[in-house]
Parts: sequence; structure tokens; C-alpha cells
Amino acid sequence: MLLITLSVVGVLIVFPLGVVFQQALSKGIGPYLEPLRQPDALAAIRLTLTVAAISVPLNAVFGVAAAWAIAKFEFRGKSFLLTLIDLPFSMSPVVSGLVWVLLFGAQGWFGPWLMDHNIKVIFATSGLVLATVLVTLPFVARELIPLMADQGSDEEAAALTLGANGFTTFWRVTLPNIKWALLYGVLLCNARAMGEFGAVSVVSGSVRGLTTTLPLHVEVLYNDYDFVGAFAAASLLASLGLVTLVLKTVLEWRYAGELAATRKH
Repeated sequence: MLLITLSVVGVLIVFPLGVVFQQALSKGIGPYLEPLRQPDALAAIRLTLTVAAISVPLNAVFGVAAAWAIAKFEFRGKSFLLTLIDLPFSMSPVVSGLVWVLLFGAQGWFGPWLMDHNIKVIFATSGLVLATVLVTLPFVARELIPLMADQGSDEEAAALTLGANGFTTFWRVTLPNIKWALLYGVLLCNARAMGEFGAVSVVSGSVRGLTTTLPLHVEVLYNDYDFVGAFAAASLLASLGLVTLVLKTVLEWRYAGELAATRKH
């Protein structure tokens, strides 16, 4: 079974990953770095970082708020809220992008009003952010909900009894107890945000240098038969995946220790 597992991992993950770097460096370091210095590539990198810098904190705040509400309180519609949080996992990313086109596109529900007020959502950074926020919505919440439910609310109740206000209780009691799980969720959310293709391709319009994120830039270069440039850009995403894997392993170790300590307590 171990041999079969290693063989499958090698064929499906290690081998394709090695091909990406091999193709990117096939003509040497100079041709590898040259496509990454082009204005369109730099613009794609900046846009990718911008979209992630906006969408990840938004989902972090939402994830903490949703996990707190679901894990600490009982209220009507709780199961429905959990279902809505999980919805992006079961929905195609292309559909996630299409939702925003139907709402804010030129022929969408709010499109005419937005055009009359010179507000651009689709084929703009704001549309990319909305699409990315939707597909990465569950990551932070889904990491925090089981941990916070397992921890219970005894410590928060004790802090409130001792006179702490809500903000102090969260900052001094709740946040330290969930910090590793929160970082783990943020890490996964960031990796998905930077690597998202399907949803952003629908709302971006793929305008080179303006609305192409790094994954879309890879597609543009490949379609232009610039294979070295495409694989060079793809190697950045692959490097991000490797860094994410290392950090994920470290955080899983810390997260597992935190969860074990909580259950022991």
C-alpha cells in the first residue's frame, strides 16, 4: 500500500512539479528571469498580491466572526449558516465568477445603475476581489469552528464575570486559544487566493497588464506559445505551493499540539 501511495504521489504531484521547473529552466537562468521582468508579468504579480492582500483579511475577519457565532452560541438558522459557508466548496469556481457577472455585469441586475454612476466591478480589480473572496470564504471559518466548539465558552464566561468587556475577552482569551488554527486557515486561504483561476477568469476579461493575475498570465503566455515564459510564471506559483506546504506542516504540528492540550485540559 505504501508503494502504491508513493507511486501515485510521484506520478500525480512530484513528476509534474519537476516538469514545471525543468521547462522553466530549460534555456538557462537568463531566459528564465527575462519573462518575469516584463511589465505584464510584474503587473500580474502585483495584481495577484493586491487581490490576496484584500480578500484574505476579509475572509479572516469573517471566519473568526462566523466561528465565534456558530461555536459559542445557539440560534435559529445555525445549520443553514453552516451550509452557506460550505457552499463554495461544492460550487464550481466558474459558477462563482459567473454569479458576479450576473449581478454586476453590463446586462446584470445592477449593471445599468453601475454604468450610469461610472462604477466598474466586472473586468476590474474589485470584481477579482469579489470572485476570490467567494471561493476562499470557507477556509478560515472551517478551521476555527471545530476548535472553538471543542474549547467551549467557559474561559470567556469567566473573563466576563471578572469584568472584562467583549473586546478584551476576545483579545486576551479567545484569540490566543485559536491563533495557530487561525494562521493555518489564513495560510490555506492565501494559497487558494493566489492560485485561483476559474472564478477570476470569468470576471477579469484577461486584459494583459490590467486584469490578469499570475495564473491567468500563465494561460496567456502559453496560448502565445511562449512556453519558457509560461513555465517561468508557473514556477512562481509552484514555489508558492512548496512554501505553503512547509508552513502548513509546521502549523499542523503546532495546531495538533494546541488541540491536544485543549482536549487534555
